[in-house]
Amino acid sequence: AGDLLKKVDGVLLKGVDTDIVSEKLKGNPGTTVNLTIERNGKEMDISVKREKIVIPSVPYYGMIGDGTGYIRFTNFTQNCSDEVRNALTNLKNDNARQIVLDIRGNPGGLLTEAVDIVNLFMGAGNEIVSTKGKVKQFDESFKTTKSAVDDKIPLVVIINRSSASASEIVAGAIQDLDRGVVVGQRSYGKGLVQITRPLSYNTQLKVTTAKYYIPSGRCIQALDFSHPNEDGSVGIIPDSLISKFKTRNGRVVKDGGGITPDVEMVPSSLSKIATELYIRNYIFDYATRYYWSHPGLKTFDVFSFTDQDYDDFKNYLASRNFNYRTITEMSLNELITNAKKEKYYDIHKELFSELQKDLNHTLDNDLTTFRNEITGLLEDEILGRYFYESGSIEWSIKTDEQVLKAVEILNKSQDYNSILQGKKGSILITHDDINPAREINPAENHNNDTNI
Repeated sequence: AGDLLKKVDGVLLKGVDTDIVSEKLKGNPGTTVNLTIERNGKEMDISVKREKIVIPSVPYYGMIGDGTGYIRFTNFTQNCSDEVRNALTNLKNDNARQIVLDIRGNPGGLLTEAVDIVNLFMGAGNEIVSTKGKVKQFDESFKTTKSAVDDKIPLVVIINRSSASASEIVAGAIQDLDRGVVVGQRSYGKGLVQITRPLSYNTQLKVTTAKYYIPSGRCIQALDFSHPNEDGSVGIIPDSLISKFKTRNGRVVKDGGGITPDVEMVPSSLSKIATELYIRNYIFDYATRYYWSHPGLKTFDVFSFTDQDYDDFKNYLASRNFNYRTITEMSLNELITNAKKEKYYDIHKELFSELQKDLNHTLDNDLTTFRNEITGLLEDEILGRYFYESGSIEWSIKTDEQVLKAVEILNKSQDYNSILQGKKGSILITHDDINPAREINPAENHNNDTNI
């Protein structure tokens, strides 16, 4: 809700490192922590009872239009497959005839849960993933062991650049076994298995012990740690070392660089002004202000961010003296700096002056030019205040280009079947991702996975 945390158990927090603040807030379930917060300009003291926090792996599922079920799946924690099973079962009870499984931004987790997720859509006896290392006796193979919830229902899996490890097992197995169509951007490319070993001083060592391989036999590891560059850095696996494999239906797939979607959608990058507004918390702070000035919103069916609201946002930015430098301006300044070093500036001083004059941005014009994407960020943040993550997701998928493409593919059974039968090659579509906030700060810390 935009609360400003000022004290924990009477200790002032100004200038205190966030890690220390986090430690002060943590404690055993059932204990109490006393907080001083500032909410909507008013300071207040509150007591909070600590509880064990369980973050759902499926923050939202629901119907999109007539007959399409949608599941947002965000992490592979213990028993997360039960959450996905519950979502799938409930959607089928609501007459879902086809499913969109959205694992964008999912950094991975438990390998066994990835196998169980695929098992929901495929029956027993299918090898989903195997791990192979230098010690052959430790190699393992993981197969589905149960009956599927539904092994016939049409399925599209959406991935992006932040879908990693266990997410890539799910998407890769679905692709390799031709069980569904994969849509989105190429995944992260994490095909390594780690184990941890305890050390002294309450520390642990994480050791890479194996690579994992999905059903076609490919490993999707993108970084080549076995062949470091001369300076010690690690590069991507070169094209010369990339091999081709075939899916169950004979479609060609490749290793060495994540999962390439069957229908690849390239999002346009977020504008500089929208990025600055987001990462510098202007979007966040205005959403808090909007929430307190618009109490009582019970359903987003009546929500609309109007022209008047956008004008109010611009006035808010003016009151905060917001400004920024465009990429063009920064590039021009760098050019001028280099021109001065190389003695070209004095010769062409008038030209550089004209360029500076012509290329200086006007804030109001930029706010108008990029209004649609800024409004999208504002709507997403504002609705999160009222309806939390599930409501924000439900709102955003209505205009999410990748979700809409997934539904379009499912609705055209001939196209869907043609992709799976290899009659259509990999499709590249250049589209905007209408929910760009997901791409601003992708979860790239993939080393927190429990198994992979």
